[in-house]
Amino acid sequence: MTDIQDLDSRKAAILEAVVTEYIGTAQPVGSHHVARAPGINVSSATIRSEMVALERDGYLAQPHTSAGRIPTDKGYRFFVDQLTEPGVLGPAQRQKVSRFFEQVHGEMEEMLERTSGLLSDLTSYASVVLSPGHEAAAVRSVQLVGLGPRVALLVVVLADGAVEKRSIDLTEEVPDEVLAAASARVQAAAQSRPLGALIAPEPSGDATVDRVVALAQSVLEDFANEVHDRVFVGGPSRLAAAFDAVETVRGVLQTLEQQLVVVSLLRDVLERGLSVAIGAEHGYEPLSSCAVVVTPVSVDGQAAGAVGLLGPTRMNYPEALAAARVVSEHLGQRLGGTLESGSPGAPSPAPSPTGAAAGAGGPRPRRRARGRR
Repeated sequence: MTDIQDLDSRKAAILEAVVTEYIGTAQPVGSHHVARAPGINVSSATIRSEMVALERDGYLAQPHTSAGRIPTDKGYRFFVDQLTEPGVLGPAQRQKVSRFFEQVHGEMEEMLERTSGLLSDLTSYASVVLSPGHEAAAVRSVQLVGLGPRVALLVVVLADGAVEKRSIDLTEEVPDEVLAAASARVQAAAQSRPLGALIAPEPSGDATVDRVVALAQSVLEDFANEVHDRVFVGGPSRLAAAFDAVETVRGVLQTLEQQLVVVSLLRDVLERGLSVAIGAEHGYEPLSSCAVVVTPVSVDGQAAGAVGLLGPTRMNYPEALAAARVVSEHLGQRLGGTLESGSPGAPSPAPSPTGAAAGAGGPRPRRRARGRR
C-alpha cells in the first residue's frame, strides 16, 4: 500500500475540497472551485501552490496541463482514513432497509439476491452479497420426496436458513413406504449435526431401505464437500454510467462473473483488516479503476458472509460505508432470526479502512473518522 504521510491542516483542507468536488462532478477541480469550499480562507495563488505540492507528493494528479487536478488513489486513501466523518443514512433510507427485511420472504438464496438489489438501489453502485458457508450449520431436517418410480428429491433444511435440493436417481423402483423409511433414518442420523460432520445411519436390516439410505448419504456428503460460498451481484448495469471507458466496464463485468475471484477479493480485503480497498490496493488488475467497500455479516458473533459495493474510485465513501454497515447489520439479524420490527438499528463496527496508515504517529490534521481503528 502507498505510504501515507501526515499533511498540515491547509493541505488537508484543500485535498478534502478537491476530493469532495471530484466525487460530485467527475471533472478536474481548479483552484477557483477550491477557493469556494467551506473552511478555505486563503488566496487562489496559495491554493495553486499547495495543489502543486499535493501533486508532487502523490495525492493529486493533473490529467492535462490546462486542467485542474483529480485525486490519486493515495489522495482517496487519505480522504477515507483522515478526513471523512462516518456516513449516516437518511431516515427514508433507513426506513427502506427496515421495511425490506421485515417483508422479505423465501429461501435464503432468494433473500440474498434481493438484498444485493437493495444495496445497489441505496447507493447506485454495483453490489455484492457473499452467502455464508454451510459447513458449520446444523441440519434442521432432511426429507426424501418421491418424484417418480426411480427418482427422489433430497431436501435439506439448515439451521442458518438455507434450503438445498438434490435429485437422486434410484437404482430400482422404490415404493413410497420404503422411501419414507429411508427418509426417517437419514433424518434421525443427520438432525442437529453440523453439515460437515454427518454420520452414517445404522443398517436397518431391510436391504432396499439401506440402498436408498446409502444413496441419500452419498448425496449429502457431496453437498457437504461443495464450495458453498455464493455471490449475488446487484446493479451491474450501473457500472456503465460510472466509467467512461467501455473496456473498463467490460473488464469489471467479466470479473464479477467469476465467482471464485469475487469471493477471494472480498475475503482478502477483510483479512487485511480493511473495509475499503482503493484502486490497485486490492491487487486485481481489471478492477484497478475501482474501489471496493466490504462489511462482514455476523450472526451471534460468527462470520456469516459479507456485503460489498463496487464502484469507481471517486465513490461517495461515507454513503457507501453507511449503506453497507446498515444492510449488513439487518442481514445478520435476519439470518439469525432476531430482527426487531421497525428498528433500523445502529451500524455495526466494521474493520478499519485505514490499512498501513492507521498506526502513523504524530498530530492529525483536521478531523479523523471516528470508530475506524
